[in-house]
Amino acid sequence: MFNNKTIIITGGTGSFGRACTKRILDKYIPKSLRIFSRDELKQWEMSNQLSSHPRFKKLRFFLGDVRDKERVMRAFEDCDYVIHAAALKQIPAAEYNPTECIKTNILGAQNVIDGALNMGVKRLVALSTDKAAAPVNLYGASKLCAEKLFIAANNMTGKRDIRFSVVRYGNVMGSRGSVVPLFLSLKNSKTVPITHPDMSRFNFLLNEAVDLVLHVFRKQWGGEIYIPKIPSFKITDLAKAIAPKAKVKYIGIRSGEKLFEEMITASDSYNTVDLGKYYVILPSSKDIGWSNDEFIKKTKAKKVVEGFSYNSRDNTKWLSVPQLRKLISQNFDDTKKTQASPDY
Repeated sequence: MFNNKTIIITGGTGSFGRACTKRILDKYIPKSLRIFSRDELKQWEMSNQLSSHPRFKKLRFFLGDVRDKERVMRAFEDCDYVIHAAALKQIPAAEYNPTECIKTNILGAQNVIDGALNMGVKRLVALSTDKAAAPVNLYGASKLCAEKLFIAANNMTGKRDIRFSVVRYGNVMGSRGSVVPLFLSLKNSKTVPITHPDMSRFNFLLNEAVDLVLHVFRKQWGGEIYIPKIPSFKITDLAKAIAPKAKVKYIGIRSGEKLFEEMITASDSYNTVDLGKYYVILPSSKDIGWSNDEFIKKTKAKKVVEGFSYNSRDNTKWLSVPQLRKLISQNFDDTKKTQASPDY
């Protein structure tokens, strides 16, 4: 799929970007793989980490910000595929600096859309978050706006052969936004802070996030939101898995935080279908170029029950303490733990 193609990953030095870059270089022979981000130090570190890869010469590092439309245009020149992962993600920072969040997550998304439309891009997949479903914080609201922009972009393609789709998923274990680094740093402490005893989250791994994005590139029609079916866990169980001897200190829910993650709301259910491994929220617009009935017929998807909601509280699949402990040991490098500002 990516052989002899030019791909660009915005926010490519983040957790997802690094994992996706490694996967593409391992499994494909791209014409060029461009990493677009605003942090020269992370680009330098990433370049050093991949310098011994046999396809390292396929990599190109572009300094720039999605806020800068002119730079986005230049970076997107001759690109076939765009993976849009750049965003401001920290909830407290977004609440305190709302205009900065809007500039990156909303106006930056529109710059990416304009760049894709004007520079002849063929396919684009944008990363979103569970926080966009019935948002209660600015980060979630900004990502909901970004989703709407990317879906609506399919109405503006004209004669261009381009498709825009979105993937929506929750916290990724081991990423910078995960609570795991914080708990690991407190593993030998007497107490572990938890916001609420009923707090639950979905569990998603970086390699699963990459799987989802590559799957969407193969299957996208343009206008869909793809949501993975994944297990839930209780934050109290996560604390037990990492620091079993520590006492729990409940500190209260923070501003803009939910008790559970929600990826499909009851309002979304009227346009949601089940594809087995994934749910897909189909576009409500009639001007997208194809009908939901056509999609359902061709993919053999099944409509979900009206009023259906997919959230971590009512999920049917749960991870136990031993399973969480095993996942952490397999997917997180304890020697590189860093104290994050997670959403937990």
